[in-house]
Amino acid sequence: MPVRSRLAAILLAIGAAVAAMLIAHGLNERSTGAVLQLEAGTVLPEPRPLPEFSLLDHHGRPFGRAELAGQWTLLFAGFTHCPDICPATLAILAGVDANLQSEGVELRTLFVSVDPERDDPATLARYVTHYGPRLIGATGEKPEIDRLMDGLGLVYIKVPLGGESYTVDHSAALALIDPRGRLAAYFTPPLRPDALAADLVALAGARR
Repeated sequence: MPVRSRLAAILLAIGAAVAAMLIAHGLNERSTGAVLQLEAGTVLPEPRPLPEFSLLDHHGRPFGRAELAGQWTLLFAGFTHCPDICPATLAILAGVDANLQSEGVELRTLFVSVDPERDDPATLARYVTHYGPRLIGATGEKPEIDRLMDGLGLVYIKVPLGGESYTVDHSAALALIDPRGRLAAYFTPPLRPDALAADLVALAGARR
């Protein structure tokens, strides 16, 4: 099996294992009515605090755990050279954000680049503005990215393509962070904008 195929298989296996674990917990809690049932996502039985981390947003300003407070945040990790999954996901998030605004639900959408070698704040700024003025881009030193990704349970792997070329295989899941800066839920592909928006409205109403 080619190296990239093996890495992709590892990522998928990790994602499936995490999803299975969360679903199992969710089913156990739902039997007591303790966890909100979602159409497209899986709620953690207990929100999980995130570690401290230090990144820069696409304006070059510090972005850390404190910046996650006070508002729901839907986070997607990827990179600007991503040919397909990232553009498609960010386009969906832009549409969902517009729908939520019409419902009176404030949601921060955050794109974290896991390719700090190529994605500095200036590069991120040019990229995220294609998806509307409200999307926030963030990146930083690899140890800081790793600290956040570990806290979220998301993975990424740099994959050499020959010479100096490379790509990055990464989790395609969305992580929902609550207004207290805690991991609250996951949404895994395939993403349906209507179901995603409905779940976010339900969560925002249930956990104020």
